[in-house]
Amino acid sequence: MTHRLIPAALAAFALALPAAAQDGAAGGPSLIGQLLFFIPLILIFYFLLIRPQQQQRKRHQEMVAAIKRGDTVITSGGLIAKVIKVADDELTVELAEGVRSRLMRQMVADVRAKGEPVAAND
Repeated sequence: MTHRLIPAALAAFALALPAAAQDGAAGGPSLIGQLLFFIPLILIFYFLLIRPQQQQRKRHQEMVAAIKRGDTVITSGGLIAKVIKVADDELTVELAEGVRSRLMRQMVADVRAKGEPVAAND
């Protein structure tokens, strides 16, 4: 809910800042006034968009790198499979008994340990 309030606060800040920064001069806003607007905007974008996406990508890369034989994986397409063989950039997985398929490592959405059950749909 608080994320929806941030754009409204930015809009109010954007409308109030140029009026305060002009100081009655006939020209446009000063360089300091423009910097006072853009620095908080850049910080907001960094902390709300860029940084969380970088952290999520890093967690996914670590998870994919730690896949080992016997793990249960969930693909980005929603298939649940057991890892049979691990190669450099691809996995051989067993989708059902006797049904094997090759899968690119980056297409794994989630990894479950050997003994960790898949959540039931209750």
